[in-house]
Amino acid sequence: MTHFGVYFGMYTFAVYTKIMKVLKDIAEVKVRFGEVDSMGIVWHGNYVKYIEEGRESFGKKYGISYLDIYSHDVMAPVVNMNIDFKKQVQYGDILMIETEFVNNVAAKIVFKFRIFRKSDDELVATAETTQVFIDMNKEMILYPPQFVLDWKKKVGLI
Repeated sequence: MTHFGVYFGMYTFAVYTKIMKVLKDIAEVKVRFGEVDSMGIVWHGNYVKYIEEGRESFGKKYGISYLDIYSHDVMAPVVNMNIDFKKQVQYGDILMIETEFVNNVAAKIVFKFRIFRKSDDELVATAETTQVFIDMNKEMILYPPQFVLDWKKKVGLI
């Protein structure tokens, strides 16, 4: 915990901030011929696959993969996705997918993504996904499952 004072006129307020741990992973993907369109650039729908590569890599690194979630009789479907395209990507380019876990108290998993072209470190896209938890009957789970809370403790998020 970090402490610092803030001065407002004749009052000084103590402000406490907790330095938040950030969990990130970087996955590498090579653009394949079948992923480009007739203009020779990556078709926009393929970015969904690249983002999935990022989520899979993050899950393996930090022990929260789809198989880990499923082993607790829980599933985590994507319910929201937003992608902002910045630059074109072509066949043969190598992409670096940076995946960052956004910690929150709700019963959901949020990831932010930054996709870079490796050759020039150019930011080509940003994205964000939200996943919720459902049980095996496909009913939404309204509170974070205990295994998620245990995982957050294990990796230092709570």
